[in-house]
Amino acid sequence: MTKSELKTTEFNEYYNRYIDKLTDETELISGFITGKNKVISFFESIPDEKLEYRYQPKKWTIKEAFQHLIDTERIFMYRCFRIARNDKTAIEGFEQDDYVIPSEANLKSREDLLEEFRINRENSIMILKSLSKKNLCFNGLSNGDVMSARSAAFTILGHDIWHMEVIQNKYL
Repeated sequence: MTKSELKTTEFNEYYNRYIDKLTDETELISGFITGKNKVISFFESIPDEKLEYRYQPKKWTIKEAFQHLIDTERIFMYRCFRIARNDKTAIEGFEQDDYVIPSEANLKSREDLLEEFRINRENSIMILKSLSKKNLCFNGLSNGDVMSARSAAFTILGHDIWHMEVIQNKYL
């Protein structure tokens, strides 16, 4: 299943900012595998002294941004899984900023964040492998809008790229 198969009716237009970061040829499961390696390499390459840097006083640190990627993947894979199981119960949204302080990301080592990311990504890959193409095409209601299971998953991949670009351009 590739990004080119997605229809714009499967997700809120807000998510275009992430999905548009992917090429049309991006394949879902292999995208999660190669994306895992890119994210790990990217965060391993950041100098230690930059990990708790903020480019403005109220912006997240790099560690907090990394934790945000992990937390968002958890939430979007939960959405993907519920929708793929044809659960028609509306899924509530979440306020990303409310997750930052209790995450205590700045108290975690880079190694701990990398391990948390690896384990979470492996779980996401296994979930995606367990879902059929038919199930990934199911639509549900998430945060008040239509979302397909596959669009929730593709959003994760583009979301990673989006934030790595922000870090590269504003933090490093």
